[in-house]
Amino acid sequence: MDFRKIALEKDRHDDLKNFKSKFLNNSNEIYLDGNSLGKLPLKSIENLNEVINKQWGQNLIRSWNDTWLKMSEKINLKMSKLINSDNDEVLVGESTSVNLYKILYSLLKSNQFKKNLVTDNLNFPSDIYIIEGLKEYTEKNEITIIDYESNLSCDINILKKTIQENPGIYCLSLVTYKSSFLYPIKELNEFAERNKSIIVWDCSHAIGVIDIDVKASKTKAAIGCTYKFLNGGPGSPSFLYVSKDILNHMQNPIKGWFGHSKPFNFENKYKPADNINKFNAGTPSVLSLIPVNTGLDIVLEAGIKNIRNKSIELGEYLIKIINNELYKFDVKIASPIESSSRGSHITIQHKEAWRICKLLVKGGQKRKKIIPDFRPENNIRLGFSPLYVSFIDLYETIQTIKDILENKEYLKIDESKSEVT
Repeated sequence: MDFRKIALEKDRHDDLKNFKSKFLNNSNEIYLDGNSLGKLPLKSIENLNEVINKQWGQNLIRSWNDTWLKMSEKINLKMSKLINSDNDEVLVGESTSVNLYKILYSLLKSNQFKKNLVTDNLNFPSDIYIIEGLKEYTEKNEITIIDYESNLSCDINILKKTIQENPGIYCLSLVTYKSSFLYPIKELNEFAERNKSIIVWDCSHAIGVIDIDVKASKTKAAIGCTYKFLNGGPGSPSFLYVSKDILNHMQNPIKGWFGHSKPFNFENKYKPADNINKFNAGTPSVLSLIPVNTGLDIVLEAGIKNIRNKSIELGEYLIKIINNELYKFDVKIASPIESSSRGSHITIQHKEAWRICKLLVKGGQKRKKIIPDFRPENNIRLGFSPLYVSFIDLYETIQTIKDILENKEYLKIDESKSEVT
């Protein structure tokens, strides 16, 4: 099978191929780490320069009324379109961890659900830290972490059994960071509701590449970062979604200025807003929100269904070429094979994963610099953002890994792990 010819043919008929030109692209480099940090849109450079030089530099504080306060509303509206929520069910601002804390604390205090906090061993570590920090507010002053035999995929039957026996507040990553396992969100939301439970979804590795329809999936609460597949820039603010079905019973534990019903009345007594704005806290981070706005524009223009379709095609192609080219080198695919159970990165495992990653990033005179990322102990994540990753990128990546393994180049690389790729 001529995988190079297949890649070139698929790229030729790719409806999204022109979107790569909207980003700053380094020559002679293949970027497969968009599942950690998305590329920089060229329009973000232009927009940031406008804000810094004119809105801040010249107009100063007048820009709050002229532009900045309205900007947050526009971004929230765009995010609501992306996840198919009502306009007043979503906010963009603050970090993923802060927003997760707000929702979990609020749910614990709302008495809508039994005060059990549950997650699993596939969840992102920082989410587990937040959950652990809230255990004093639970019924037994403890949290539950479901420990599947595999730390790569969820055993749905075990998860459902736990929900039945231990109803309460669950927090799961819609797409898991290590293996790219994608949970059946609607099925689990409906099961949780039947068993007097709620699942708070962390969509950080899903938003911008998975078609998240909160209405169709009956999602009640979700959070997620914007700096991965939404290309909002390092540390860009996250989104927070709370369904109207439960919003009235919830209160933000952080009684901040912008969560007030009338923040510019400067009242000494705090009166929370009676809508999603109650989950606001501090002043909007204008400079960080500008690229989020641009990133959302690009994703909405491309269309989330188109993005998801290409992601599936890229993943299926990548699995075929890995199986064909790398099987004899003891390379294992640690991600789900079925597209319906997988996000937009594929994890491969090899005992020399760390040193292989270092060689890929280093590049060389005769080969491109390739940027994946490493996750302990032996995982290489190959993230493919459909907006700027091509099929030929994936072909060249696997051929490079094959060359490294064939020639045992990793033996020349220091084993020390003093840096992260």
